[in-house]
Amino acid sequence: MEYSVRINGLMVDAVYREEDVRDIFLPLLRRLRSLQREKGRRILVMMAAPPGAGKSTLASFLESLSRSVPGMTPITVIGMDGFHRRQEYLMSHRAVRDGREVEMVKIKGAPVTFDLELLRERIGRVAAGEECPWPEYDRLIHNPVEGKICVKGRIVLLEGNYLLLDEDGWRELGQYADYTIRITADLDMLRERLIARKAASGTEYEEAVRFVDSSDLYNARLCLGRCVEADLTLRGLRGGGYEVVE
Repeated sequence: MEYSVRINGLMVDAVYREEDVRDIFLPLLRRLRSLQREKGRRILVMMAAPPGAGKSTLASFLESLSRSVPGMTPITVIGMDGFHRRQEYLMSHRAVRDGREVEMVKIKGAPVTFDLELLRERIGRVAAGEECPWPEYDRLIHNPVEGKICVKGRIVLLEGNYLLLDEDGWRELGQYADYTIRITADLDMLRERLIARKAASGTEYEEAVRFVDSSDLYNARLCLGRCVEADLTLRGLRGGGYEVVE
């Protein structure tokens, strides 16, 4: 099934296997519909995956699927990328990585480069059932744009790299989740995707390779290796499909 969508300012073309739609995605949507009905209130679903795993596109596809299949409860998708600290902040602040101080802008995408306090406050409002504004990240201007979405609906799916990160501060976000999804993938495949994505945002290819190898892959290893258990774990396959990890 072909699917095209604009993610963070860039057009993305994806193809999802019919068997994945039938055996994974539709059963997931039915499970979330049942869970929402059981609880009788808005539910918050958290989907976590390393950078380059295709979580934003998949989340958007699930939203589209939920709105096109009769009998499903429509889901609303939001992302944590809108809580990147602004580029000017990253260029003027430093952080410690592996015992040495570095400019934040050089490790953009690491947990420390997100505004975790603001993210936690906004997640709390969403989990409480409020209709509230939500920011989106734009890769073309390299900054978040506030208020791009007004969060509504009975099922909200929040996607992001570190939503299931097993570290202080991040770990506490799990208290707001009614259901969690984790996506894993092979590091080599992630590297190829990340370089292509970075280059597509206007970065020279050689610089895209340097950034991915020095920053994005570090973050990918963190997501893959330091994550709490999820209700559903999927493995992304090189051919574009998924498999359920038991």
